[in-house]
Amino acid sequence: MAKGGVKQRKSRRCLWCIVAIVILGGIAGGIYYVVKKKILDQNSSSTSSLEDKYSDALKIAMQFFDVQKSGKLVDDKIPWRGNSGLKDGSQAKLDLSMGMYDAGDNVKFGFPMAFTATVLSWAILEYGEHMEHINQREPAENSLAWITDFLLNAHPSQNVLYIQVGDPKEDHKCWEKPEKMTTKRPLKLVNSSKPGSDVAAETAAALASASLVFKKTDSTYSSTLLKHAKQLFTFADKYKGSYTKSHPEVATYYNSTGYGDELLWAASWLYHATGDTTYLRYVTEENADKYAKVDGPTWFSWDNKLAGAQPGGGMEGGGCRTGSPVRTESCLVWVLGVLVQWLREVLLSRLSFFGDKGAKGNSGIDDYKKSADELMCALLPDSPSAIASRTKSGLIWITKWDSLQHPVGSAFLAVLYSDYMRASDNEILSCGDDSFEPSDLRKFAQSQADYVLGDNPMDISYLVGYGDKYPEFVHHRGASIPVDATTGCTEGFKWLSSKKPNPNVAMGALVGGPFKNESFIDSRNNSMQTEPTTYNSAVLVGLLSSLVNTSSPVKSLNEN
Repeated sequence: MAKGGVKQRKSRRCLWCIVAIVILGGIAGGIYYVVKKKILDQNSSSTSSLEDKYSDALKIAMQFFDVQKSGKLVDDKIPWRGNSGLKDGSQAKLDLSMGMYDAGDNVKFGFPMAFTATVLSWAILEYGEHMEHINQREPAENSLAWITDFLLNAHPSQNVLYIQVGDPKEDHKCWEKPEKMTTKRPLKLVNSSKPGSDVAAETAAALASASLVFKKTDSTYSSTLLKHAKQLFTFADKYKGSYTKSHPEVATYYNSTGYGDELLWAASWLYHATGDTTYLRYVTEENADKYAKVDGPTWFSWDNKLAGAQPGGGMEGGGCRTGSPVRTESCLVWVLGVLVQWLREVLLSRLSFFGDKGAKGNSGIDDYKKSADELMCALLPDSPSAIASRTKSGLIWITKWDSLQHPVGSAFLAVLYSDYMRASDNEILSCGDDSFEPSDLRKFAQSQADYVLGDNPMDISYLVGYGDKYPEFVHHRGASIPVDATTGCTEGFKWLSSKKPNPNVAMGALVGGPFKNESFIDSRNNSMQTEPTTYNSAVLVGLLSSLVNTSSPVKSLNEN
């Protein structure tokens, strides 16, 4: 879709709304509106200030996507951001100006960007009504479209996908605002001779899930997204290979330890988007044994996986450059891989909870459901199989790099599972000899969210802009440099080392988080604790959206 598609979709949506009101007007429409509004109002009036807190936090968290946008900004809501990357993709005669920077630097990485879109889509599909009740659904959809427009343009032909804009090695030699970038903007791609099944499949998942989001409001755009998703999945499956083997230099930033999880993740979303049981069989039959790990949660294999990937071993990360002013993203890649596995298990368990016709009699779905049950048991602090790796205050804690990704991701999945259980009249989760209810999972999710929002020993909100105390030295180029400053590539490093708080607030940024002893050092040079990412923000948006209100999820994501 051409640049500016967000505005076009707004216009079409408005026309659609007018037609719908005319057709659906009268008594039936009036009754539906009154009943629905009454239910929402009753829910809202019965909620405590606790849920008001989540609403306020969600409104703030949503703003980080605006902070991270590249391209010609539309209705710019962040006063210190401006147009950037306007010529991205021009050497390939493509418009890759849109999309988002992944973190505190100025590179656009396709892998985490696609993951961001997939999770944001899922959040909208499950909790779009919650978002709409506090006027956040439209911002969420606009941010999603900002990414998917980029991903569509990055897929100019069936077996070609552009996966990166900018050179991270050169970018990390500079400290400058995206609006004033001086570095070259080279492109990387995967194709049939240089495959990238992992990044292509993750992009397929992003486009398939987004196609469901826009299905009712912009059917043409939705069909385009689904068409590209199918093509990318076929490409990923036919030409198997890891993108970091095709481009070894990328492994320093977003390494890939395999592509099986992403293939299964993409096939899962394509089944939800199409109802085609071919995709379901891909996940549960011929490829389940090869790629899936449905024998329980991988809590205790993470340490071994990390030890094998990083010299020095252990969760304290011997391979991470703790003294570096820039983040070593490879320290985080295994985290994304494991999170994708959890997400897939919960997504597929949805089919079991709601009796999906296509999944009827499919034993593979039962295996995913069993694995998801075991994951939930591992999350619940009072379960006999509860994971022991937590801080004294109860925060799930796995690694000092980007430590909040695990608890936020865990909490999002827990509240999803809680809602699935409640809506399908499955009120009991058995963990050994103990039994738990949906409310126990929701309570756990709230505990992790509350910790993020300030209920922690440091009395600090790790969501920038929320509460009275939050990080002021966020590791973020644009936020750290004054709007009127003129800097070249290296001159900007004085702002990295400045002892003054950031002149610009990176509203909605979720920083890396605390150490195991629950300490937090607010310093720009401490990138492992103070650098935010868009993919963490997407998961946080999902979590906060789920806690804004209590309502039953739709039986099928295709109905949304």
